[in-house]
Order: sequence, then C-alpha cells, then structure tokens
Amino acid sequence: MTADELVVSSDLDALPQVIGFVRQASMQAGLPESAIFACELATDEACTNIIDHAYAGRDDGVIRVACWSDADEFVVQLHDQGAAFDPAAVREPPLTEDLAGRPLGGLGLHFMRSLMDEVRFDFDPVTGNTLTMVKRF
Repeated sequence: MTADELVVSSDLDALPQVIGFVRQASMQAGLPESAIFACELATDEACTNIIDHAYAGRDDGVIRVACWSDADEFVVQLHDQGAAFDPAAVREPPLTEDLAGRPLGGLGLHFMRSLMDEVRFDFDPVTGNTLTMVKRF
C-alpha cells in the first residue's frame, strides 16, 4: 500500500486541486464512475468543513490529503491542525422537514456518511485531526 499525498492551504480556492487529486487516485484504483463521484463529493464536503470550522475560515492552515487502495477498498484521508469537534454532538439533519423551513448547512457530515462506506474521525491535541473515509469496491 503506497499512499499518494497532496498538501494544500486551508483556502477554498484549493478545493479544485484536492478534488482533481482524489479523482485521479480513485480512477487509478479502478473505482467505477459512481464511486469516484461519491469520493469527490465527500472530500469536497470534508475539506469545506475543515476550512470553515476547523480553521474558522483562515487560509493559513494546512490540509494533508492522502489516498491509497488495497484489494477491496479505496481510502481518502484528510489531516489538519485546526480545532477538533465531537462528531457525536452533530445532530442528524431534519431531512423530512420542508426545505423552506430548514436552516442552511448542516448536511456535510450526513453526506459524507451517506456517500462513503466508512467515516472515522481521530482527534489528537498534539498531532491534529485525521478524517479517514473508505469506499469499498
């Protein structure tokens, strides 16, 4: 297992580079187009959350992106040094409510969990935050 890595700043302008990186790695891993799109969308949501919440919109942070695959799964891992959060404290979005009555946002974690087969968060006060998302073949 050899991981491809990309390091970008915590700037929304870096998102196309990250998504292109994940797309290329998932294509090389042999994922079907629907799974490639799921990985791209989940990564976009995750990076946006890192930029908006972990780094509070600051563009001077760093996001490390690593991708690898083995026999039956493709992994996207994102690492940052921003603020940690408790994923268990994030309420499930009210998907059955009328769109007009729902607040904007709050769907990122839901999308990541819906699009990927596994989503894990690890928070360490010294080494930082690591998000690991797995798409199985």
